[in-house]
Amino acid sequence: MISAVNIQLSFGGRELFKDVSFRVGTHDRIGLVGSNGAGKSTLLKLLLGEASSDKGEVAKAKYVTVGYLPQEGMHVEGRTLYKEVETAFGDVLEAQSRLEEVHERMGMVSHEDDEFTELLELYGELQHKLEDSDAFRMKAKIEKVLLGLGFSVDDMDRQTDEFSGGWQMRIALAKLLLIQPSLLLLDEPTNHLDLDSLQWLEEYLQSYEGAVIVVSHDRRFLDNMTTKTYELSLGKLTEYSGNYSYFVVEKEERKQLTLAAFRNQQQQIKQTEQFVERFRYKATKARQVQSRIKQLEKMEMVEIEDEESGIRFNFPPAPPSGRVAMELKDIHKSYGEKHIFNGIDFDIDRGDRIAFVGVNGAGKSTLSKIIAGVEPFESGERKVGHNVIVSYFAQHQADELNPRNDVLGTVDEVATGEIRRTLRNLLGCFLFSGDDVFKKVGVLSGGEKSRLALAKMLLQPCNLIVMDEPTNHLDMRSKAVMQQALMNFEGSYVIVSHDRDFLDPIVNKVVEFRKGRIKTYLGNVSEYIYAKQKEQNSAQAASVAAQQEQKKKINDSRQIGSSATHREEPKLSDKDRKRIEAEQRQKRSHLTKPVQQKIYKLEREIEAKEKQKADFEELMGHADFYKDGEKVKHVTAQYKALEAELADIYFKWGEVTKELEKISAGFRD
Repeated sequence: MISAVNIQLSFGGRELFKDVSFRVGTHDRIGLVGSNGAGKSTLLKLLLGEASSDKGEVAKAKYVTVGYLPQEGMHVEGRTLYKEVETAFGDVLEAQSRLEEVHERMGMVSHEDDEFTELLELYGELQHKLEDSDAFRMKAKIEKVLLGLGFSVDDMDRQTDEFSGGWQMRIALAKLLLIQPSLLLLDEPTNHLDLDSLQWLEEYLQSYEGAVIVVSHDRRFLDNMTTKTYELSLGKLTEYSGNYSYFVVEKEERKQLTLAAFRNQQQQIKQTEQFVERFRYKATKARQVQSRIKQLEKMEMVEIEDEESGIRFNFPPAPPSGRVAMELKDIHKSYGEKHIFNGIDFDIDRGDRIAFVGVNGAGKSTLSKIIAGVEPFESGERKVGHNVIVSYFAQHQADELNPRNDVLGTVDEVATGEIRRTLRNLLGCFLFSGDDVFKKVGVLSGGEKSRLALAKMLLQPCNLIVMDEPTNHLDMRSKAVMQQALMNFEGSYVIVSHDRDFLDPIVNKVVEFRKGRIKTYLGNVSEYIYAKQKEQNSAQAASVAAQQEQKKKINDSRQIGSSATHREEPKLSDKDRKRIEAEQRQKRSHLTKPVQQKIYKLEREIEAKEKQKADFEELMGHADFYKDGEKVKHVTAQYKALEAELADIYFKWGEVTKELEKISAGFRD
């Protein structure tokens, strides 16, 4: 469908791409990974046609369309949300407009006129075009995508300029999904999504008809939706035929092979150089010396990446505190007429490791600010525990850094003790290497400032950490370093995040925010998701049971009415009555027997499928199950397929049961 051939590109004397070649198939799901600065976003722009290479070319078929979602910078205004997203159906809207014009003109032209015949033909063509484009389902498609991405029904008529930056990116994503380009390029699409929207997007992309290339630092997202991984490193692109977890394992195996090849080559170079040095001035060996020198010059050097696995960071020791770190009692909080909390209670105990999850706007960030003491509230009580020191990070804190300080000086002014000796290692964890540590804060990008503000916060001694979306601008390595540091931290923490892979190993409670209320679940995020699924399944089962109970009452009522009617009929002789009843039984048996056999067969299928479903749920209920990404993906897919099969069988059972009831009702009548 689209291919890049021998792409070469340099920036500021640095070779970004060296003979990069790859191909994208029509239904590929590709994760594009690599360290910050490796050129991932640049490669996406090359595929889009917004950037050009020094050498090589990007070739694509004429029918191929490419859609691109950048990390930031999207902003629309001047329309309502619905009208803005509706522009994704530009061709459909144009056809509808032309159809209206033709219809209006037809009302002005005589039926006997030749123009009317032409207009009639055009009208038919436009109608067929709209039918082929499924235009009559356009409204349903728009609402499905907007609701899936977290917008509400009330948002549809809001002006787009009322939405913040994160919601602006969701608007852009909604339009892209509805346009359905042949190749979808997504650069960090998960940064502005909550957990519910993220799960919806995963499911949507899994069934997307075109190809998808995604850049993301959300490992779980990559695992769930990609089947290939392209890694950019040292100017080269390497392909791995699996998702991110597969890539990690395979890369380590390849790394060991490359390291062995590198060591062998270095040994060979050393021996060759020793030979040249030893016999350089010996005439009888001159030809051999020259041959060895040429051999060295032609040798293709084996390159290895910088060793990163040894980088570690630990928080300063947490001061001892009381058993209860924080108590919130009857908290009321509003922004104008919008009520966020109406009397919630929330406690944090020593050792609690809590994740805040829920849809955007539900109050996660607001409560984290109240806990940190930086957000006022109308009424209630915030009680800080004995000797509790709170440290808080949010994205906006990046704007509070002194622009005249350099990076190293910014963290040095808060560092104390032994950790001051390892400040440059710490900054390396947060992607500031080499001379980057001497850059002035004023020239840093938004993402760099956020990482610096986070590093600064982590250096200050505390025993209660509150962090709002700390991983948004971190790569996989940086997140792993922070994750390990949090696992070793002796205090408590609250983290607002939707990054499941980051949260799972480090939290022991999940607090869900929904409609002004909070609910606490014990366990990690995967266990929370499983618990929510069980709740939803139970609610659905209760709904089905209620419907069946209602149906039974209706049938019972009909039977009572039918019996009353029969009692009022004149009596027959015993002989006639027995003959009629025998004929009725025979006829009913002839009609109902095959239907009853169908019901019996379907009920056996339901029983077998329900047992399989229970087995899957038991397997998914174990915490160890979520450690194997490939297994989770495979089993989850099987579970979803089984649920779909069960729903289909239940539907068939309902239809056949209705058929049996209809036959039986005919005999009662």
